[in-house]
Amino acid sequence: MMALMIRTVAVVLLAVFATLPARAADSTSERELLAKAQFTLERFTTSDKMVDARALARKAKAIMIFPSLLKGAFFLGGEGGNGVLLARRADGTWSYPAFYSLASVSFGLQVGGQSSEALLLIMTSDALRAIMTDQVKLGGDVSAAAGPTGSGVEASSSTDVGTDIYTYSNTSGLFIGASLEGAVIARREDFNGNLYGGIVDPRKIVLDGEGQNPVADPLRADLEEYAR
Repeated sequence: MMALMIRTVAVVLLAVFATLPARAADSTSERELLAKAQFTLERFTTSDKMVDARALARKAKAIMIFPSLLKGAFFLGGEGGNGVLLARRADGTWSYPAFYSLASVSFGLQVGGQSSEALLLIMTSDALRAIMTDQVKLGGDVSAAAGPTGSGVEASSSTDVGTDIYTYSNTSGLFIGASLEGAVIARREDFNGNLYGGIVDPRKIVLDGEGQNPVADPLRADLEEYAR
């Protein structure tokens, strides 16, 4: 019963996030999000704590970047924001990004708010297909774990076989393997349509290569350097 209530509240939060940029008539919001995602990736790239994340990225099927997850709480806490997903192609290059939202709910004594960045490494084809098809709950529809951090463990000896997604967070310069279990990820079809001339289905953008826009090329180039 509690799990159902948490998911329901998370879905409501996703709906709220989905309405925030609706007043923008052009793709300015999408372009800003791509630029912020690129800066977020660069910050993760240069952190000594993220060596294991980079090792996992070399094996990942896809990567999600959320440059700003806003969190506010008193007793019922909520966290969410918009981000992008890019998938590795058969030739080793990276797809054009599709847009997504993430929202999570927490209960308990908690006061204040904060903003964080998150990097999600999608390790299995099943998890990628699930995210492409519909909204998913981390830890429910797909398995998720806080990614290992360090400087040289190279991830292979410290990760769980079969984990679908590893999650990382940067809050106030503190890079950690963060638990996002219970968070719900959903497609941002409005953002997709704005950037790709009406193409809204992430599968057509990410898997079929139908959506292309050169404004996303700098992010793709940085990701190719990061995850090779």
